[in-house]
Amino acid sequence: MATPIHPKQAKSTGKVPVTQPLQESTAIIQVIERAALNPDVDIDKMERLLQMQERVLDRQALMAYSAAMAAMQTELPSIAERGQGNNGAYATLEDIVDTVRPIMQRHGFAVSFRIQTQERGIQVTGVLMHQEGHREETSMLLPADVSGNKNAVQAFGSSASYGKRYVLCALLNITTRGQDDNGHGAAPPRKMVTAFQAAQLKQLITACPVTTQEWFVGKYGEVERVPRSDFDKLRASLQKRALPNHQRH
Repeated sequence: MATPIHPKQAKSTGKVPVTQPLQESTAIIQVIERAALNPDVDIDKMERLLQMQERVLDRQALMAYSAAMAAMQTELPSIAERGQGNNGAYATLEDIVDTVRPIMQRHGFAVSFRIQTQERGIQVTGVLMHQEGHREETSMLLPADVSGNKNAVQAFGSSASYGKRYVLCALLNITTRGQDDNGHGAAPPRKMVTAFQAAQLKQLITACPVTTQEWFVGKYGEVERVPRSDFDKLRASLQKRALPNHQRH
C-alpha cells in the first residue's frame, strides 16, 4: 500500500497526496480483474464496472489538476509589458512563454494551441493539459489584423499571436504590468480591473459578435487594460450583445 504524502512533502516533490478516488479506482480494478477471470460474468455488469472506473479516474485527474493549478498559481509572476502596439504596451507572447514554461513543467502542465480559419475571422483555442490526464481549454474569435498595411499572411500571424497571448493569460490567470520607469511617470497609474473582473469580461467578449470584439480590441486592446471605472458600464453593454449558445456555432 502506498504511503500517503504529507502536504508539505507534496509541494516539494510535486506529487499529489493519495486520495479517496485513487483508492476507489484500485478497488474497482480488483473487482474487474476478478470478474474477467469468471467465465460466467455478465457482460453488461462488466461494462458498467468499466464506466464506473472511467468516472473515478476522471474525478481523480480533475482533483490532481486542481491541486497542481493551485500550487502553480503561487509561483506565476506578473509579466512585464515590453511590446508596443497601436493600443499601447503589452506583454509579448515570447516573454509570457519564456516565463511560465519552466513553472508549468515543474507542476506537470503543458499548453497547446489550435488555430482555425473561419468565415468571420480566426479562432484561437488554447488547451492546458495536466500530466494526470485532465485538460481545460478556452477560445477566442478574432478578425484579421490588417492595421499597419499588413498583407494577408502578416494579418493572420498577428491575429494568431494576439489570440495565443489572450487565451494563455486566461488559462493561467496571468497578469501583466508596465515596465519600471524609475518614478518618471507623468501621471499616477489608472486602476485597472481585477483578475476576477477581467475573467468576467473575457467570457462575455467570447460570446459577443465579431463586430463587438473588433470594437473592444480597438478601444481597450486587452481586458486587463480596462479601467476599473469602466467595468460596470462595459459589462452591462457586453451582456446585452452576447449571443445565445445556439447562435455561436
